Amino acid sequence: MSTERRKDSAGGSSSRSSAAAGDHHQHHQVPQQQQQQQEQPSSAAAAPLSRYESQKRRDWNTFGQYLKNQNPPVSLSQCNCNHVLDFLRYLDQFGKTKVHLHGCVFFGQPDPPSPCTCPLRQAWGSLDALIGRLRAAYEEHGGSPETNPFGNGAIRVYLREVKECQAKARGIPYKKKKKKRSNQFKAVREEAKVLKQSS
Repeated sequence: MSTERRKDSAGGSSSRSSAAAGDHHQHHQVPQQQQQQQEQPSSAAAAPLSRYESQKRRDWNTFGQYLKNQNPPVSLSQCNCNHVLDFLRYLDQFGKTKVHLHGCVFFGQPDPPSPCTCPLRQAWGSLDALIGRLRAAYEEHGGSPETNPFGNGAIRVYLREVKECQAKARGIPYKKKKKKRSNQFKAVREEAKVLKQSS
């Protein structure tokens, strides 16, 4: 009998300890569930960022990191157009656009028949869009439009030079679309003149 009582008491204590452990586990789960419920409304209330806004945030963070990595580090308040120009040149190493050098046999050819050793660069259109996003981000972070380094005239000159250089090297006339439109308008006008004369 005594052995049976011992077994019962041992079994009871083990079941009590497991029940206590279960209660303890439940008590820890409740705050976690409450936390998740509290977090859900805030995340649901915050609308997801658009593709443009997400890219703008990434660009701004990348530029900020670039300034921190300078020796010595540069703060945003000290940033000027020279830092922006250096940043654009730094980004060229990650470019995917083939820009033919003057000595290359494919210079000025839009569709070269074979690969060459000319460097890859950031495309002019990508840099232009990047500057637009950074210019907006600078002002959103409290910067003044008058002191915005991304809106400096030197940046516009640099982008124009990149555009012209890449157009020549790659044989891509950027004004091609505008010429097509003007030719269409001329054709319509000529047709209108002929109709007037015939009537």
